[in-house]
Amino acid sequence: MLSGWFGGFIVLWTIILITLMAIGGFFMFRKFLKRLPKEDGMSILDWQDKYIKETKHLWNDDQKLLLEELVQPVPELFRDVAREKIAGKIGELALKERATEINQDLIIRGYIIATPKRDHKFLIKKLNQKQIDLSPYESLLG
Repeated sequence: MLSGWFGGFIVLWTIILITLMAIGGFFMFRKFLKRLPKEDGMSILDWQDKYIKETKHLWNDDQKLLLEELVQPVPELFRDVAREKIAGKIGELALKERATEINQDLIIRGYIIATPKRDHKFLIKKLNQKQIDLSPYESLLG
């Protein structure tokens, strides 16, 4: 049998591989669940893509830059997913309100709604850095 440091190395390497595969599987399963169609025939990600596509013409360069700055605290690996989720929520709000352009208010509201509650402390910190008044958004933050 294996003994000494090599046996310990093999056991440690096995534990690391199983852990990494479990973490990867968890995220793949979450993505799979978001791709499953709901009662209306469209998945969560299909709706998100639809909102983005339908409101793409409403964005100007300044608003795109603001969105980019707001997603900076997100780790780079997840930044694209976060950007799409937030843009989808902003697009949904814009369509519901029949907005003629994406403005800062829509971006902030979409950013708050799309961000999980556990990450609101980072969200608040980023908005304070940008010197954005949070008082109109207190109901969304609570």
